[in-house]
Amino acid sequence: MALSDAEVAIAAARAGADVVARSYGGPQMRFAKSATDFATQTDIDAEAAILEVLARHRPDDARTGEESGESGVRSAARRWLVDPLCGTLNFAATTPLVVVNVALVSAGAALAAAAADPVSEELFWSDGTRAYCRRGAQDQALTPTSHSGLVDINCDGPLDRPFVGGQLVGDARLRTAYGPRVISSTLGVAWVAAGRRAAYVSDGRFRDNVHFAAGIALCDASGCVISDLDGNPLHTGRGLIISADQDTHDRMLELVEPHLRAVRSNS
Repeated sequence: MALSDAEVAIAAARAGADVVARSYGGPQMRFAKSATDFATQTDIDAEAAILEVLARHRPDDARTGEESGESGVRSAARRWLVDPLCGTLNFAATTPLVVVNVALVSAGAALAAAAADPVSEELFWSDGTRAYCRRGAQDQALTPTSHSGLVDINCDGPLDRPFVGGQLVGDARLRTAYGPRVISSTLGVAWVAAGRRAAYVSDGRFRDNVHFAAGIALCDASGCVISDLDGNPLHTGRGLIISADQDTHDRMLELVEPHLRAVRSNS
């Protein structure tokens, strides 16, 4: 029986997560990307395992992997976005905050997504309509909530210009209302959908982004509030705010605004 798109995404993410789990805690061969970034052999091996699943079950689709680039039928309308190990620096330092991301997009919409945590063995997935957390053989619907009071902020920003994340973490106004967290992995995006974070904030651009596509799909399908840093629809401008509810989103926009204004004035 042919697998659905969601089942293919799950199988692919699990294949990558199995590679990461087997390598976790062991010695890592590193390949420098820049002075502050690198890939490990595990990134490469996990991506190969994911792409093998996609090539077997969806040979007519396009594929974009973080490490290997484009493959498959490059002109296809359907494209799989693959991030084999988000949180590579965490992984190399034996810090269990990593995730394997797989998403299928077409015409700007996410059709399926899976984000596998290889350490906890949790798998977050979506069929494009609903989103779930799978533990063992049990699926539970993802339900966003702001009860944690925790906000994850992406501080992996550009080196050649100011960006919002670093300034926001140090904002006393934020810290009087929320507990800022910086886990340096898009696992934090899935956690908003799962109710473990009240919000997630990042600067940058996110269209067809291999790191963020799966997490954004999970949050969208679970009913989170998503916008750019100005509160406009995602991809309208720069940045990303994902919140568990509208009240939290409105507050995050208020907190981000002065930092965004300062970044623009210095750019």
